[in-house]
Amino acid sequence: MTDLLVTNGRVVTQDPERTMIEDGAVAVEGQTIAAVGPAAEFVAADADHVIDAEGGAIIPGLVNPHTHVSDILLRGSFAEDRGLLDWLYNVKRPGTLAMAPEDHALAATLYCVEAIRAGVTTFVENDTEVLWDDWSTIEPKLDVYDRSGIRNVYGAGMVDRAAVPEFQELVEDIQAREPDVDHPPLDIFVEETEAVVDEVASLIEAYDGSADGRQAVWPAPVVVETTTNEGFRRAYELAEEYDVMTTVHVAEAEAEESRDISSIEYLRNVDYLGERALLGHCVQIEASDVRLLARSGTSVAHNYMANMRLATGYAPAVEMLDAGVTVGLGTDNSILSDTVNPLGDVRAMAGGHKGYHRDPGVVPAQQAFDMLTIDAARAIGRGDELGSLEPGKRADLAVVDLDHPHLTPCPDPVFALVHAAQGLEVDTVVCDGSVVMADREIRSFDIDPDDLLSRATAAATEIVERTGYE
Repeated sequence: MTDLLVTNGRVVTQDPERTMIEDGAVAVEGQTIAAVGPAAEFVAADADHVIDAEGGAIIPGLVNPHTHVSDILLRGSFAEDRGLLDWLYNVKRPGTLAMAPEDHALAATLYCVEAIRAGVTTFVENDTEVLWDDWSTIEPKLDVYDRSGIRNVYGAGMVDRAAVPEFQELVEDIQAREPDVDHPPLDIFVEETEAVVDEVASLIEAYDGSADGRQAVWPAPVVVETTTNEGFRRAYELAEEYDVMTTVHVAEAEAEESRDISSIEYLRNVDYLGERALLGHCVQIEASDVRLLARSGTSVAHNYMANMRLATGYAPAVEMLDAGVTVGLGTDNSILSDTVNPLGDVRAMAGGHKGYHRDPGVVPAQQAFDMLTIDAARAIGRGDELGSLEPGKRADLAVVDLDHPHLTPCPDPVFALVHAAQGLEVDTVVCDGSVVMADREIRSFDIDPDDLLSRATAAATEIVERTGYE
């Protein structure tokens, strides 16, 4: 007996042949895809529950390999006309540290609702502001992720190196722009290597594999500049020990590439590159770095919209793709991309690289869509379970309503999803075989959407005032 049948849709399988089934169906048994094929081969009466896609696109659940959650409550506040360090030290860091545990839970709820409505079934959160004296800002979010019904990876931020004096002076000069803001000390997150490794290991043991397997925890060194050699080695060893991955922000701004060797060369030297590593950004890297990534099997999260907003530059994503590096597209901070919407970001990314390279042939629609699905799943080490609609894989999928003027005509759903969809066309989301959203209504959360938006708006106002902004 089929538990769930999603039928009467244009199935974008994302299998190795990128098979498209014009009038197709996906059958689900338990948490797993049991069969994919023409709708005529399935009998609706044999299914406990039937979802009629009504000619829409049935796609794999989208995978967001790099994002941040708590700062969603700072969206629209003081983030205009700022470079990376100005934004980080005058907006994001003071704002997130002014948040109480209940604010983090509220941010996580708002984030998950927005992500689900955009068709996301898996996301990797990079929590870069972790105070390890307790888990009071971590556990409320993990509880929300559990209840959300979708998959999450919690990247547990690791900082075991204090900023050098020259960088401290630079930050002080940057913070002078906002003298009324309550700036936290630069070393507030620094822990001894062994202490932070023990904390992350404890968090992995407590939460990795929880929420019926939908929750994961990774060691996540924040940046190269705040991580010791030993910190990187221990992070990768943790990933191996617990059979997870590890992630870090790398080469996002020119200021990070001031040493005689590149960040990628450095990570190679400290044994951090490899199949368990996912590097965020990789904007300021050279051809030799790309080759190192390809040879080592290291994956990259390309955060196009955030890097455009901060004017940090174009990551060599085309060169990485050409070299065989696995690249997924991340939305990064919701106060930089400003939405948790991969379908919105992918349109800008694919078009932007064509313009930057003056080559309309780079990042074709199929490759761009791969970066949201199968390649994003591979980038987070889950390509054998997620990212495509194939028998035996986890039952994560979305139905996109194609019956809109801006999607008509639609001879090629993949082209339409990349170059015309806005993300608001997602109608239904299924994760692990459970219906998380149907008819644009969230089913996993017992929340009043209007009340959520009202509470989030009020909390955001209080956080801004708490932070010291006028």
